[in-house]
Amino acid sequence: MRMRLRGLLIGAVGALLAVGASHLITRALAQTPAPPKPAQTAPASAPDPWAHWPENGPTPEQVMYAQPRLMRQAIARLKPQDPHKIDLYLIAFAGDGSENVFRNEAEYAARLFARRFDADGHTLVLENNPATLQHAPLATWSNLEQALAAVHRVMDPKQDILVLYLTSHGSADHYLLVDMDPMPLDQIGAKDLAGILAEHPFRWKVVVVNACYSGGFVPPLKGPGTLVMTAARKDRSSFGCGSESDITYFGDAFLAHALNRTDNLIAAFGMARKRIASWEKRDGLTPSDPQIEADAGIRARLAAWRSQIRVGKPLAFAPAGSARATCDHHDACRNAEPGLR
Repeated sequence: MRMRLRGLLIGAVGALLAVGASHLITRALAQTPAPPKPAQTAPASAPDPWAHWPENGPTPEQVMYAQPRLMRQAIARLKPQDPHKIDLYLIAFAGDGSENVFRNEAEYAARLFARRFDADGHTLVLENNPATLQHAPLATWSNLEQALAAVHRVMDPKQDILVLYLTSHGSADHYLLVDMDPMPLDQIGAKDLAGILAEHPFRWKVVVVNACYSGGFVPPLKGPGTLVMTAARKDRSSFGCGSESDITYFGDAFLAHALNRTDNLIAAFGMARKRIASWEKRDGLTPSDPQIEADAGIRARLAAWRSQIRVGKPLAFAPAGSARATCDHHDACRNAEPGLR
């Protein structure tokens, strides 16, 4: 069942939908600044819902109305599968818009899989971040459903492999934070995610949940043809998020380190788990204890996929929007061997 964060705009958005203000659709996003912040009526210690909204960015209403166009553009960039081999498709989901670390990971995962694992044209990123509101679709429940449906159409769901990488904050009752304040977005729980995936019959899928308490996602997600990996067990925090961080412990260990050294996702998880344990011991932290669950079918399918891909060069991590990350998108930069973490 969907849970909503009820923000300041629910009434305004409802009224807007009722009267059909079509002029907002045609208005260029960049031309209209965000509305002034509402008067402060809550105590001074209350969080400001506008704190992470860009000062001169589009309005929340404009962002909402832009989603169909942004999703169409992202979906149009997907390339069809090759019927002569097993293809891998990645959807990356960065849920919390208040910290750049989640955008960094989602975009890096897409670049890494495109370059290393023959997934160029087979990646789609959904992200909540002030810097991407005008050019990337939001990480929302509805957009995730559309992304899964689109990938299901272009791939061979009986042959190819879906990789769903979700990164955000997580709660002790096993919900992912889906947040781009002040927009009211539906939250996604473990059972919700299982239900969303059940609507699209992917025979082979890998689901990675990088969040605190993410081990609670394993029971509803595990099953035939499925590999589930989480950054923590169901009652533990994971580490490395925050405004001062570029990448989480799990993202660093699994994506930036392990997957630059092996094409075996299960082996990469084992490497990452050991690396994370060493960092947590060094920092005096309670072990996060990352979890994994895989049946024999997905293990065999991943082995078959590895046998016929041409693994690309390693790709060093770089924060989204940096010169290095921008360079990664261009062929001229790809000849340089990057330094690895």
